[in-house]
Amino acid sequence: MKQLNFLLIFSFGLATVMFTLENTAATTVHFLPGLSATMPLAALLLVVGGIGATAAWVFAVWTGVVRKVEAMQNQSDFDAQQVRIQELENDLQRYRATVDAQLGLLPAAGQSSAQAAGRDGEPSSTDDGSSRG
Repeated sequence: MKQLNFLLIFSFGLATVMFTLENTAATTVHFLPGLSATMPLAALLLVVGGIGATAAWVFAVWTGVVRKVEAMQNQSDFDAQQVRIQELENDLQRYRATVDAQLGLLPAAGQSSAQAAGRDGEPSSTDDGSSRG
């Protein structure tokens, strides 16, 4: 892979040198009204290419900064959600313990459900012998 990188860099460097040697004609560039410069075409293109590469690098750095800030915000949101989930699980356990304690105080409810399950749908009778429907 290093050989491929070296070959690409060497090729681009050689192409730049050949381009510079072939394009030596002077070119006048007007930046603003009253502000102009004369330079070889190759130098002008290299300067413009350098400015473009610098702008692309600045944009890439800015994009990386924005992504890092968004990732930190997402991480803080995730942490807040985890805390909320833990609070809800604690509340659920507390409510289950409360309901279990309250069900333990109702012995008649536990016995009647066991009797109804044992009879497989038969109507339950009262102590006086009558049946309920």
